[in-house]
Amino acid sequence: MKVTVSLIKADVGSSVGHHTVHPKQLELARELLQKAKDDGIIVDYYVFNCGDDLELLMTHVNGENSEKIHGLAWEVFNEVTKNVSERLKLYAAGQDLLKETFSGNVRGMGPGVAEMEIEERESEPILVFAADKTEPGAWNFILYKIFADPFSTAGLVLDPNLSEGFTFRVMDVVEGKYIDLRCPAEMYELLALIGTPGRFVVERVWRNKDGLLAAVASTTRLNLIAGRYVGKDDPCMIVRAQHGLPAVGEVLAPFAFPHLVSGWMRGSHRGPLMPVSLKDAKCTFFDGPPRVVGLGFQLCEGRLVGLNGNQPADLFDDPAFDRARAIANEIADYLRRHGEFEPARLGMEELEYTGVVKILERLKPRFKSPKTFSA
Repeated sequence: MKVTVSLIKADVGSSVGHHTVHPKQLELARELLQKAKDDGIIVDYYVFNCGDDLELLMTHVNGENSEKIHGLAWEVFNEVTKNVSERLKLYAAGQDLLKETFSGNVRGMGPGVAEMEIEERESEPILVFAADKTEPGAWNFILYKIFADPFSTAGLVLDPNLSEGFTFRVMDVVEGKYIDLRCPAEMYELLALIGTPGRFVVERVWRNKDGLLAAVASTTRLNLIAGRYVGKDDPCMIVRAQHGLPAVGEVLAPFAFPHLVSGWMRGSHRGPLMPVSLKDAKCTFFDGPPRVVGLGFQLCEGRLVGLNGNQPADLFDDPAFDRARAIANEIADYLRRHGEFEPARLGMEELEYTGVVKILERLKPRFKSPKTFSA
């Protein structure tokens, strides 16, 4: 069966600062998606959050970039904004809805999108990831480890279905272009690009053997759309697993290392990406640290089969990730002791959409050439 899995997210207002999504936002989103399911627009859905981002996971048969599905998501985000966020005076209501009128596709309008149209395999485990207080390039390290690093994914050595490697589509989010790089042959070229995650972002990954789509990730950069800082992008991602693809455990293994990502407080700092359960998907310390949740489903004729109805496997709700969380907290403490000095704060090129620009403009007339210095 051919089915499309769409994960569309947006920050439409949060409770107590940039802390977390309000329960009433989740409740209304579920009601609206249940109606869409009853009306036959979607096959199944699951609503959740990571930090202050509302995440809509939907399955349907309309293909990628469907105006019907993107329109549904846009309607849900606007209804939640109007009927919950604004009425409860939640913080930054409708923050990610950067356009007033829907134009057929939410890409470029603020919300983040990761979606894939696939032919269901005999068994189809899908893993869904959502991060808060960081940018789309945060997935670069993770996707490289999953699909290109045999020290992380043993299947690249042991499974003949994986040994031909994977092709990565890398987006240049500044120029609006992309390039496909085939690994392992072009691994060094891949690393040359994705090691700069603020500009080069992995958007999808295919298996070289037969072109099987393995992963997709959102690439929206809000500041490039709005021309100013309006909050960090908070990316999402879908990864298929098993049966000739990396095993679930191989997909999760890279998250045991809380690598540094950009975002955190005011989108202007570096911090560790902390893997957490749904119950801990809330940002506190310095509006962070940046967090990621991971959910697992079995896809069955378009239905999201979880452990209890459509309740997913909460993949980071496991003591195996306790050490990663402890390391992340230690890294966070270390970085915060730097205050507003790099590398805790991002470099000037990353702050060009923030208030720092206005400070520089105000101070510019006071800068003098060395010849004007007095003894």
